[in-house]
Amino acid sequence: MIRWAGWLTVFYGTAHTLGAFTAEGAAQHVGAWFSGELWGADFANMSPAMSAYWLSVNSFGPPLILIGLTVLWLNRRGIVPPQFIPWALVAWVVLGVVVVGPGVGQDLILLVACGLLIAGARAARRVRPASNAVLS
Repeated sequence: MIRWAGWLTVFYGTAHTLGAFTAEGAAQHVGAWFSGELWGADFANMSPAMSAYWLSVNSFGPPLILIGLTVLWLNRRGIVPPQFIPWALVAWVVLGVVVVGPGVGQDLILLVACGLLIAGARAARRVRPASNAVLS
């Protein structure tokens, strides 16, 4: 379960980031990003280049990839991921749904990943409780 949760989280973060670059067209603004055009930009009236930057590179997509890879890394070493990871992601997804409404299935992917991680971590703690000990 933990492995599936990690891979689903990596998938979601990757799909979001690549989707922003391709389907949403963020890639067409990369030149503006490196020209200094965004320096001192007005956040209240975002330009298309700034909006594309926040949707892709500075979105939560890349950190989700890192979170998923961290879950996979911990699991491969027999370390049960801490419960604050899925619960924080659940809170983030719920906040997003409340603020902007439900997405087209992507929210469900992360909620499934969180459920798998919560269930997998609980099961792993029952089977190998000593794996949570800090090694010196």
